[in-house]
Amino acid sequence: MRAPPRLRCDRPRRGRGGAAVAAFLAVANGLPLLAQAQAPATAGAAWPARPLRLVVPFGPGGSADLMARLLGQRLPEALGQPVVVENRPGAGAMLGNELVAKSAPDGYTLGIGTLGPLSVNQSLFARVPYDSARDFAPITLTGASSHVLVVNPALPVRSLAELIALAKQRPGQLTFASSGIGNATHLTGELFKAMAGVDVVHVPYKGGGAAVADVIGGHVVFSFASMPSALPHVRAGRLRALAVAPGQRVATAPELPTVAESGLPGFASEDWQGLVAPARTPAEVVARLNAEVHRVLGAADLRERLDAQGFQVRLSTPQQFAELIRSESAKWARIVREAGIRLD
Repeated sequence: MRAPPRLRCDRPRRGRGGAAVAAFLAVANGLPLLAQAQAPATAGAAWPARPLRLVVPFGPGGSADLMARLLGQRLPEALGQPVVVENRPGAGAMLGNELVAKSAPDGYTLGIGTLGPLSVNQSLFARVPYDSARDFAPITLTGASSHVLVVNPALPVRSLAELIALAKQRPGQLTFASSGIGNATHLTGELFKAMAGVDVVHVPYKGGGAAVADVIGGHVVFSFASMPSALPHVRAGRLRALAVAPGQRVATAPELPTVAESGLPGFASEDWQGLVAPARTPAEVVARLNAEVHRVLGAADLRERLDAQGFQVRLSTPQQFAELIRSESAKWARIVREAGIRLD
């Protein structure tokens, strides 16, 4: 870096001395103000001093997008600044996660982190452009969404057993949609494929909304969709639900059996999500966001709205969320290895 120019105090020329000294003093006195104006904004006592960006690593329509937009509506009331939701789908949600990981750790860029991008991708892909343990500051877990197995109503199946039978009759012909390579909807489909012993073809999308839309349109046969994405369409008759993926029935749709009780004992899968920031984000900012998100998601009307869509609010400390990411990474690394899944 070039050294700043030396300030010269040469004797002013005759007749212009007063003006030269006045000009010099004006510049010198203005230097601190100029430096203050040009200094980068940092988190601190005045945070937040400008709008926040909340990155969703999926397209619109899925449960991660739903959570982001709810927070985008309610957090500004507490923070006094807008929260702008930005969808950055692609590459198994790694594009959006990389954007968050490599942003300035000043509290102005946040992300919705989910099971696949945070705890599975590093076992699936040869190269992941971030490290989940090192490159993020977990803020809080926000909850978990159950998956529901849905098919187009025109498909001649009304149970999991009938879907498995059809897949075995047509090996390599049935397709299943997911909201992206390596995320929970994809892995749930791969788990089904392995446990049922069927040959079905994965079709990844850039978000749950697009995946569900193509099942409705008949372009893809089935999907283990997130309940917030799929339930409104099930209730409207645009999709047929066959079973739910968790290990127990879901209160939102108690009439639906689990996959485990429908013929695949031991089958269980759900997708969690939370709020993250770049590593080295100031601890006071993380604490403030943790408290405000807990307050927002503690509202009874919002919990009822989420419950009705199959999303269960679950909150945590930053440390608990970090431990969940580590433990889930170890769990899915083992499952991916044993199933022989690799996406290079």
